[in-house]
Amino acid sequence: MIWVLLIAAAIWTVGWVFEVPRVRSLILTAILLGAVVAIHATLPADNALVRGIGGTLGGWLVVIGAGAVAVAYARGVAALKARAPVLPKAEEGPFSDTELNRYARHIVLREIGGPGQMAMKNARVLVVGAGGLGSPALLYLAAAGVGTIGIVDDDVVDNSNLQRQVIHRDADIGKPKVFSAQAAMLAQNPAIVVQPYNRRLDEDSAEALIADYDIVLEGTDNFTTRYLVNRIAAKLGKPVIGGALSQWEGQISTFDPKRGAPCYQCIFPKAPAPGLAPSCSEAGVVGPLPGVIGAMMAVECVKEIAQAGEGLRGRMLIYDAMYSEVRVIKTKRREGCPVCG
Repeated sequence: MIWVLLIAAAIWTVGWVFEVPRVRSLILTAILLGAVVAIHATLPADNALVRGIGGTLGGWLVVIGAGAVAVAYARGVAALKARAPVLPKAEEGPFSDTELNRYARHIVLREIGGPGQMAMKNARVLVVGAGGLGSPALLYLAAAGVGTIGIVDDDVVDNSNLQRQVIHRDADIGKPKVFSAQAAMLAQNPAIVVQPYNRRLDEDSAEALIADYDIVLEGTDNFTTRYLVNRIAAKLGKPVIGGALSQWEGQISTFDPKRGAPCYQCIFPKAPAPGLAPSCSEAGVVGPLPGVIGAMMAVECVKEIAQAGEGLRGRMLIYDAMYSEVRVIKTKRREGCPVCG
């Protein structure tokens, strides 16, 4: 029997060394064992060849049967593995393959690159107001890959908003703006975190909320909220990118007294008297204008996070859509400012 087993082992060893297909090795082994069974079945027990092979017919049939069961089991397991779904390998690194592809146009920019995109993924930005200015800013911050974006607004979507507040849809009328905006942002980029705060920013909540974020974008048409955001952000040392609109004109600046720039109250010491600065609902506003200024606010935010280029600290950009003019004026801190002076 030992000689038969040695020959079988030699068949499989030669097959493994010369990378012979396993099917051929099985066929040769089957021929060998078939010959052994034939010899035992046809020749008398005292035949020299039968004695040389050893064993009995029954014994060899048991060995062959056990081998056939083992081969069948192995091939069955292999077939089941082949039919099983292949699970994707866990993606390694700070960005998934989807994110790398999505942010590729940022990553190839010398001023942003991988480190800048990573900074955006780790950044926390609070946007006060999900209206005309907040709508484009929120969409572009989400698309850019800012990791955590907070939205503060206590208003609901109204039919009159849809002329300019592009983050909301007709089906969102009556829905709180923060939840409408959150749904649109996550539909744009599910890899980010959106924190909706369906309430008005007030004295009781402002400090704790602003303290939890790195940068604030303020785009309300409420002077009480503007002065509150300015005061709390200056106290906490947070930069505020502020925007404002009126009819055909918009303006944007970065208020950051901690880094030498003036605060909002340095430039506008007091809120205008009633009627002197009418809201959009009172004076009107051309629909695309909030998109222009809101997108600029998002650009300034990306620059702040990635530390790219020159921001609008100590400068105010004024865009006149009626005459297609852009002006940049210098601003400076005001001595005696109650917020930062």
